[in-house]
Amino acid sequence: MAMLSNLDLIRRVPLFSRLTDAQAAAVSGAIVKRRYKRGEKIVEQGRKSNSLFIMLTGRARVISMDNRGREVILATLQPGDYIGEMSLIDNEPHSASVQAEVQTDVLELARNDFARCLPENNSMAYAVMKGLVQRLRHADQQIESLALMDVYGRVARALLEFAVPDNAGHMIIREKISRSDIAKMVGASREMVSRVMKDLEERGFVETLENGAMLIKEHLGPAN
Repeated sequence: MAMLSNLDLIRRVPLFSRLTDAQAAAVSGAIVKRRYKRGEKIVEQGRKSNSLFIMLTGRARVISMDNRGREVILATLQPGDYIGEMSLIDNEPHSASVQAEVQTDVLELARNDFARCLPENNSMAYAVMKGLVQRLRHADQQIESLALMDVYGRVARALLEFAVPDNAGHMIIREKISRSDIAKMVGASREMVSRVMKDLEERGFVETLENGAMLIKEHLGPAN
């Protein structure tokens, strides 16, 4: 199979979908394709990278760590998501780290090239702002969840965010999620999450399949 050119690659990225041919050609000449192994950090909390990263393949997690070394998983990123845009806009260090969960390919666009694209292309600026709003909305939902929901509700919300419909119309989580990761997402101990998951399985809400996937069998919500 022939290797895809930079121009072919950016045409597959939603952020660049509205670029004209001339704009796409200019961006394609400025981007660099990079590959990160599982566990490698794409950006690191407290540091600047001065680049925008657009995910092509793989999966990554957004992690925030306090000064005591405690981690919270803020989000999971998929192909098409972009990384580092807030730091590019306000020129501040990254507020969180982004770590590859599996081998992940990204396109990197340096600060100067990113800034040069925006005045020429209002649709790209709009797409970046829309992505920022979506992340802020997600952050608001997480804050609301932590403030108003019990652990059952927070675990249920976390599971539903990962679930997708299968061919039979059931909701299924195909990627195995560790209890430890769920605990970091919902702000609870691993032991508490394990108890909640065990209770959800015993009550028939979820079923763990042999391949590690999880089937959501009933309406999943906070315990009564």
